[in-house]
Amino acid sequence: MNIKDLYNWLELHESTIKEAGMRHDQNGTFPFDNLNLLREAGYTGLTVPESLGGFGADLNEMLHLQQRLAKADGATALSIGWHVGLIYHTGSYDLWKGDHFEKLCAQALKGSLFNTAATEKATGSPTRGGKPETTAVKSGGAWVLNGRKTFTTMAPALDFAAVTATVEETEEVSQFFVPMNTEGIEIEETWDSIAMKGTGSHDLLLTDVKVPLDHKIELTIAEKEIVHGWLLHIPACYLGIAEAAFEYALDFSLSYSPNSLNGTISDTAHVREKLGRMELLYRQSEAVLYDTARKFEEASFEEKRLWKGQLAAAKHTVTNNAVDIVDLAMRITGARSLSRENPLQRYYRDVRAGLHNPPMDDAVISLLAEEAIVHRRQGK
Repeated sequence: MNIKDLYNWLELHESTIKEAGMRHDQNGTFPFDNLNLLREAGYTGLTVPESLGGFGADLNEMLHLQQRLAKADGATALSIGWHVGLIYHTGSYDLWKGDHFEKLCAQALKGSLFNTAATEKATGSPTRGGKPETTAVKSGGAWVLNGRKTFTTMAPALDFAAVTATVEETEEVSQFFVPMNTEGIEIEETWDSIAMKGTGSHDLLLTDVKVPLDHKIELTIAEKEIVHGWLLHIPACYLGIAEAAFEYALDFSLSYSPNSLNGTISDTAHVREKLGRMELLYRQSEAVLYDTARKFEEASFEEKRLWKGQLAAAKHTVTNNAVDIVDLAMRITGARSLSRENPLQRYYRDVRAGLHNPPMDDAVISLLAEEAIVHRRQGK
């Protein structure tokens, strides 16, 4: 199977994934069935380099597949997006010293799932720069980890996590490669969000969790030199949700014919105006997302260091456009869009979660303002 086959596979299984996602949203359950389907298709190896036996998807290919998956089920797409995105990111930068990446990829090809565990209640999003209260202490030939992580997406299904902790002896912030079956790990089911209910983003508790000394992840590049283009999987997910809402509203407009009209509501000016705005927002979003991804991947290492603002602007633009598209879809469909059985009410809830994924809107605007001032001062 190649990447094109994987895309065709997603088309074939879209209705199955969509129906399961809706059911899990209504019941507040975790979509193990959807993740198992993706495992069976080899999706967990999407961004594993070809040299290590994976599909070797580049950034654009990953985003297209993630958008397609999110069109079927946003929660499933966002969940596995962290896995495929982190593997892409780690591999593209050759980021980890040692053989942990090769071992992780070998497990991913067998269906294992990976994510970071970085967010904490006291620090907020890691992108804000807070220092983790989770600690790592060297003791008895091992690292001993203690702490609590929040928003650990895919927690019920994770096999491995990169846990961020403060090394007590040096006060440095490091990541530790932790198998999720290690003694002392507990998942506390705290995820009660009304949006992206199926991501299972519960708290992760670590109580005297021991990992070997070589499980402290050493980076080949200083953290400040790294630019996170892989995070474009976030707006790709929300664009997929918006695409699903757009198609629903379009189909509804072409079929709904109240007895006050000779044709369908798609013939009315106010509905066409909304459909046109949705199409414009969608085209803008696709252009921004995929042009940004292509140019970022083509950029040299030195050029990538200048891309933080462009990546942030793409996330802001696409995610906010997705919110607007879903809102317009609901205005076309009317009050029935608020029915529990109507998918639009779920799209409405889920797409708004994107506003709280990194980087957040206020941080983006602040960054862009800073870049504009610096460029002007430098005469650019």
